[in-house]
Amino acid sequence: MANGQDLVKILLTHQGEKYQFGALVPKNSKDYEGPWDCAEFASWGVFQVSGRLYGCANNAGNPESADAYSGFWARDAASLGKKITVAEAQKTPGAIVVRMAAKGIIGHVVISLGDGRTIEAHSTKTGVIVSNLQGRRWDFGVLVPWITYEAAVQPLPAIKTPGKIYRYMTPMMYGDKIKEIQLALGFVRGKTADGWYGPKTFAAVRLFQEKAGLVADGEVGPQTAAKLGVTL
Repeated sequence: MANGQDLVKILLTHQGEKYQFGALVPKNSKDYEGPWDCAEFASWGVFQVSGRLYGCANNAGNPESADAYSGFWARDAASLGKKITVAEAQKTPGAIVVRMAAKGIIGHVVISLGDGRTIEAHSTKTGVIVSNLQGRRWDFGVLVPWITYEAAVQPLPAIKTPGKIYRYMTPMMYGDKIKEIQLALGFVRGKTADGWYGPKTFAAVRLFQEKAGLVADGEVGPQTAAKLGVTL
């Protein structure tokens, strides 16, 4: 049976390759070199070490065309495998860490290196990189049932979650800080800068993030706010 270190090892060899949102990756192609989507990257790695699909629309489907998505990772975590805390995932090589978003909207999927760092298909500007879990919003970790895991023994710093995160939700978020974000994005005071974090603000944030080399998830946390010049 494959283990989490096997997953980490194979994914680390793809650092520097291109990212493309929504790219469909043939999970059965061992020589594939991008472009990658974040969920596709994780599901490709799982298939490469185990020969089985996970986090895909149809895990019994054709690995050539199986579509991976953060929502499918969440579905499988709830019914197939084991959902763990982000703190547990932080110290577990090969554990998957997921950030969910509003229904039908973009999340993010990364792979823990077991030392607080991640390997992930990050963004259009940066591609596949080693990053970290600290200071970013996460929802849960996932252990794939047919992969074995061994958590690190050494203690790691507690995961510090960011404070207020502004994002597209139902019901929509509203407030003066969102107006400030909108103005920083180029919305017009008193007109398009209306204080509602709706689809137009979400789209504008995503576009800004793509240009700035950030994860284009449409959420404004500390990293995006700093690039915008906004204090949260």
